[in-house]
Amino acid sequence: MRIPRPRSLAGQLFAMQVVLVAAVVAGCALFAYLIGRSQAEESARLQTSATASAAARSPSVVEAVRSGDPSAKLQPYAEALRKDAGMDFVVIMDPQGRRWSHPEPGQIGRTYLGHIEPALRGEIYSEQYTGTLGRSVRTVAPVRDGGQVVALVSAGITIEEISEQVAKQLTALLGMAGGALALGGIGTYVINARLRRHTHGMNAAELGRMHDYHQAALHAVREGLVMLDGSRRIALVNDGARELLGLGEDAVGRPVAELGLPAPLMGALLASEPRVDEVHLTADRVVVVNTQPVVGGEKRGTVVTLRDHTELQSLSGELDSERGFSQALRSQAHEAANRLHTVVSLIELGREDEAVDFATVELELAQALTDRVVGAVGEPVLAALLLGKAAQANERGVELVLVEDSSIDDGVLPSSLPSRDLVTILGNLIDNAVDAAGGVGTEEAALVPADVDGTGPVPADLRVVPPPPGGARARVTVTARAEREELLLRVADTGPGVDPGSVEDVFRRGWSTHGPGRGIGLALVRQAVHRGHGTITLTSGPDGGAEFTVRLPLNTEARE
Repeated sequence: MRIPRPRSLAGQLFAMQVVLVAAVVAGCALFAYLIGRSQAEESARLQTSATASAAARSPSVVEAVRSGDPSAKLQPYAEALRKDAGMDFVVIMDPQGRRWSHPEPGQIGRTYLGHIEPALRGEIYSEQYTGTLGRSVRTVAPVRDGGQVVALVSAGITIEEISEQVAKQLTALLGMAGGALALGGIGTYVINARLRRHTHGMNAAELGRMHDYHQAALHAVREGLVMLDGSRRIALVNDGARELLGLGEDAVGRPVAELGLPAPLMGALLASEPRVDEVHLTADRVVVVNTQPVVGGEKRGTVVTLRDHTELQSLSGELDSERGFSQALRSQAHEAANRLHTVVSLIELGREDEAVDFATVELELAQALTDRVVGAVGEPVLAALLLGKAAQANERGVELVLVEDSSIDDGVLPSSLPSRDLVTILGNLIDNAVDAAGGVGTEEAALVPADVDGTGPVPADLRVVPPPPGGARARVTVTARAEREELLLRVADTGPGVDPGSVEDVFRRGWSTHGPGRGIGLALVRQAVHRGHGTITLTSGPDGGAEFTVRLPLNTEARE
C-alpha cells in the first residue's frame, strides 16, 4: 500500500491558520454575546428602576392608595404605564404584598412573588426573580405618604424578552463573524498559495532535511562559496570562502565594499555580468573567481565561487624556472660541444699541451662557480636557484653578481618560512632585474680575468665581489644575508629604474613594461612577503636601476 505523502508546509500552515482564525472569531463572538447579554440585563435594570421610581413618586398613585378601592384606579394606570415604558409588568401592591394591579387580572389580590423587605425600609431594590410571568429583572420602589411607606411599585422585564433582544444582536454578530472568518480564510489561502510556490510544495520535514543537506554541503565543499543579495551584501559564505578572503565571523550581512578586499577582486564581485575563471590576488592567496548573477524578474544577487590557485601558481613559477634551467643547460651543452671540438682540434694539430690547459681552465671555472655560490649561501634551495639564475642571466648577456658579504648558513631558515616562498621572492626579483638590465645595452657574457684567492679566473656570470659602481655593462647585483633575526634579500640592476610615481603600481597585478600577459611576478613577491610577515621596498639602486629590498623575520615568535 502506498503511504500518503505528508501535507506540504503551506497546506499545514493553511490548516492551522484556518483553525486559529476560526477559534479567534468564535472566541470573539462568544465574548461579544456575553458582553451584550450583560449589557442588556443592566439596561433592563436601569429601565425598571426608572419606571418604578417614576410611578412611586406619582401623586395619582398616592391618591388612589387613599381611596376605598385602590385597585379600580391603579389597574388602568399601571397597564398604561407598562405599555408606554415597554415593561412586561407593573405591579402596585400594599405594604403586605397584596397586588392592586397586574397584567393578568386574575392575579390581583394575590401575594407578590419577590423580595419587598428592602423597599419597606425605604430603599429602591433590584433583583432577578422567577414570578408568575417567569424569570425577570425587576425593581421594587416604595410609595411614601407623609414619610410613611403606604404602597410598593414593582416594574419588570422578563429574561425571555432580554434574550430575544440579545438574539437579534447575535444574528448580526454571527453574520459579521462569518464574514470575518471568510475574509480570513481567503487571505490565508492567498498567503499560503504564495508560500507554496516559494517552498515548491515541500513539507516541513523535507525542508528540514534540505536545510541539513545544505549546511553539510556548504561546509564540506573545499571551494569558496559566497552568495550576495540584491544590495551586494553577503547573504551566505562557507568556510572555504572565509579562509580564501580572510573574512571574520561577522561577514554575513556586511556590504562587499566594506570587506577591505583588493579593488580588482571587489570589482569582480560587484560586476553585474558573469565572470569566468578570472585570477585575482588577495593579501595571501591567488584565487580564481567565477560569478553568476541570479536570474529573476528583480535584482536578486550573485553567486560567487572561489578556487585557491596559490599552490598552482607557485608550481607554474617553478615550472617556468625549470624551463629556463633546461634552456640554459641546452645552451651550455652547445658551448661545451664547441669547446670540446676546440680541444679535439688542438690535439689533432699536435698541440696537446694547449689542449690540456684549455680543458683545465674550463673545469676550474665550473668548479669555481659552484664553490663561490655554495660557500656564500649554505641554504641548498637558494644556492641551486642562484646557480640556475646565473646560467639564465649568462645566456641573456647579463652579469649576475653576488656581493661578498652575502652569507646564509644551512639550517638558519625556520620551517615557518617555506622554501617555495623564498624561491618565489628571489626568483621573480632576479627575473625582473635581468629583464630590466638585459634591455639596456647588454653585452655577451665572457670570462673576466680575475684572481680571487689564487683560484684563477672567475666566471663573469656569477662573481663574488663588492657591489660594483655603476657602469655600462648589464649587471644584476644580489645580496642574500641572514643577520641577527632577519633575512635580507636585495636585488639591484643596471636597468632604467622605475618612475617614483609608479612605485606602488609595480606590485599591482597586470602592471608591466613588457606588454600584456605579464605583470604577476612582483604581485606574487609581495604576497609571499606578506605571508612571511616581512616588508619589501623599492628604491633607486647604486647602478642607476631599481633596487628591491626584502626583509623577513627569522624569529618565529616575532612573526606571530
